[in-house]
Amino acid sequence: MAEAMTTPKKSAAEIFMMIVSFTLALPLAGILLVYPSLMLDANGHYNHSVLMLVMLGISGGFIYGVGFIPRWWLWKWLFSPVVAWPLMAIGYYLWLG
Repeated sequence: MAEAMTTPKKSAAEIFMMIVSFTLALPLAGILLVYPSLMLDANGHYNHSVLMLVMLGISGGFIYGVGFIPRWWLWKWLFSPVVAWPLMAIGYYLWLG
């Protein structure tokens, strides 16, 4: 019973990926909360469908970054770095591009 209550030890690579995920998510979340007009497109409008995907990537970055492990396979996949990092890259492209 005690084994079910303990968390498995994370490797150095997993810890590095957690730090990268959290570090990528933090500035994007800050920009969206404090100064969202930096995410406007060339016409001065928001692309809501793209911003929704960026926010999903930010959520995945925070969820993986703090070490939370969802139980259901879909949430595990959706909030993994495999999905979150490319979505956050889109956000950085919108912000800096």
